[in-house]
Amino acid sequence: MKRFSENILDSIGSTPLVSLDRLFGSNRNVYAKMEGANPAGSMKDRTSKNIIESLLLCGKISRGSTIVESSSGNMAVGLAQVCKFYGLELIIVVDLKLNPHVRKMLQAYGATIDTVTMPLKVGGFLAARLQRVSELLDIVPNSCWSNQYGNNQNPMAYTTLMDELTQALPVIDYLFVATSTCGSIMGCADYIADRGMSTKTVAVDAVGSVLFGGHSAPRSIPGHGASIASQFLDRKKIHDVVTVDDHDCVKGCNMLLEREAILGGGSMGALVSAFGKIESHIPENSISVLLFADRGERYLDTIFNPAWVADHIDRDSHTRKGANKEINNAILLDS
Repeated sequence: MKRFSENILDSIGSTPLVSLDRLFGSNRNVYAKMEGANPAGSMKDRTSKNIIESLLLCGKISRGSTIVESSSGNMAVGLAQVCKFYGLELIIVVDLKLNPHVRKMLQAYGATIDTVTMPLKVGGFLAARLQRVSELLDIVPNSCWSNQYGNNQNPMAYTTLMDELTQALPVIDYLFVATSTCGSIMGCADYIADRGMSTKTVAVDAVGSVLFGGHSAPRSIPGHGASIASQFLDRKKIHDVVTVDDHDCVKGCNMLLEREAILGGGSMGALVSAFGKIESHIPENSISVLLFADRGERYLDTIFNPAWVADHIDRDSHTRKGANKEINNAILLDS
């Protein structure tokens, strides 16, 4: 048995699997895959390592090259660690929603932060960030786009995660994954389909996201949902979609902290709320896994700050409650 990691990147993966009995009860058999235990703090450590090492292996980049990427947070930090390790420069294109904690982490790693301040009429801030990526690639010498939105090394990074889950559990009936680029959920769904597993993959999306045909609208909590379509998504491999709003995310994070003592990020709160919404449709004694993407320290200034919640979430509560009523009537698309 291996007793140590060869280097910090070698420690990525083999994250804990934790029962959520206090939150959902012992007859529900709900487990959390704690991806926040990765060294840079999220499941995007897997993605970042896979993409960068693939680019190095094929010779598209080498020490001293500059990686350019658009990110709302976790991918940025994952890339910052991997680029620091391999002697690569990094430019992260962000928007005004970048939370202060992530900004400080990127600065500590030595990444250059390029901020777009105006959303595009079509595609919002994400489209604006991608446009800026294209501009930077034209003007920065020896630069390369890691392209988490279209690089197949993104979904392929989750083969090892699924290996870990299938080795730990006798069967997985439901797998809940928050969606953004859809790299993680499609990596898991492809694994399930290729091996003929009976696991039902449940996508958790945000109100205001267009990934599953919704209308684009402002969102205050990053990490799940998107304002442009995913290049990875294959709807036929997704069993159900549950949509949650920002208020659901905050509520789920608070429940997770109070009942399980887990300080979780926004998409973790979304998963908790999503499972609660369809819990009555899941047979007792089923085995469910929630893919917890990160950890909550990055959200101390936002989700866990009552003043921020009052200003950014509660002010729109009447609108969000109306949206929830519509969403709850169409939770299970394939039931």
